[in-house]
Amino acid sequence: MQEEQYRKNAYDMIYLAACAVNQKVPDEKRIQGLDLPSLFSVCQEHILTACVAYALESAGIHERNFTQAKEKSVRKNILFDAERKKVLAELEEEHIWYMPLKGAIIKDWYPRLGMRQMSDNDILCDGNYRSQIRKIMLRLGFTCEHYEEKNDDAYFKPPVCNFEMHDRLFIEIDAGNACQYYKNVKDRLIKDENSQYGYHFRMEDFYIYVNAHEYKHYSDCGTGVRSLLDTYIIMRKFHDEFDWNYISGELKKLETFEFEQQSRELAMKLFNFQELTEEEKSALDYYIFSGVYGKIENKVDKELKEDENFSKAKYIFRRIFIPIEDYKAWFPWAYRHKCLIPVAWAYRLFRGVFVRHRKFSAEMKHLMKQHKDK
Repeated sequence: MQEEQYRKNAYDMIYLAACAVNQKVPDEKRIQGLDLPSLFSVCQEHILTACVAYALESAGIHERNFTQAKEKSVRKNILFDAERKKVLAELEEEHIWYMPLKGAIIKDWYPRLGMRQMSDNDILCDGNYRSQIRKIMLRLGFTCEHYEEKNDDAYFKPPVCNFEMHDRLFIEIDAGNACQYYKNVKDRLIKDENSQYGYHFRMEDFYIYVNAHEYKHYSDCGTGVRSLLDTYIIMRKFHDEFDWNYISGELKKLETFEFEQQSRELAMKLFNFQELTEEEKSALDYYIFSGVYGKIENKVDKELKEDENFSKAKYIFRRIFIPIEDYKAWFPWAYRHKCLIPVAWAYRLFRGVFVRHRKFSAEMKHLMKQHKDK
């Protein structure tokens, strides 16, 4: 899809998502001539297909791919809730404190079931019980996708349940001051009334965390339009109740004060059907062309800008042989036992070439192109 065509479909997606969350029937003239296959493709990249499906159906447009995506999202939300209930019950039984994160909370603030699609289910848990949590997940029928990499362990249970069990919210290599800020995160939590070991953020702290998580992705590979929509949903529900002096002070500690302002203002204008300035349109482009999980090309460009003495060999060397402190975040087993660092080198290379080959290929192609352009 050409850049202009992609942008046009992204703007259609944003308009329809705004209609859906504001429960407004799309204007007939505005949606005349929609390119539904291309729109579907863009929505899939931003995981807004179900949301857009609700808007299309309110306008009398029932397209099979959109309808199926909506129905799948509804089923997935129900399955996630059921499986999360089982997981949390087991954590209670084992006396392990926990807190559901992000989408598991935000999805319930969207107007309709399944409107906010779930990619995975994130839960913060007591990191002292990481191996015990793995036993719980395996006992519940999950398979372990990865263990002791970065700050989460990933589990999957057919047909669609992806769970990420976090021992920390951020790691040392994340942008800003998030790792230090959330070092003793439990001190910031409030105990749930209806459980012994469940916790939650106060609402201001929940929003601060969501924004910090968005910034982590934004400053690395990028993040998509869904993060802006989540911000809009939170603002619509809690803006007038928030203690903004507290939020501003904490954002300054996190070094994300300006980013939060810009992203919030953009989100509110976008989903309130307001006209954007040229500067805001340029800012929106970064979200549009990043997709929900970002693009590796953004990471390459960022690193090249930071390195005036760029060379292709230097870049590849740095990607394979990461700094020793990064092993603490990515491969704690190699950081603890330095003799295993060569194993981590081999593992990173193998995973890049054979497991994440599409991402690896895209990174190398973009690197070659940028090198040629220099």
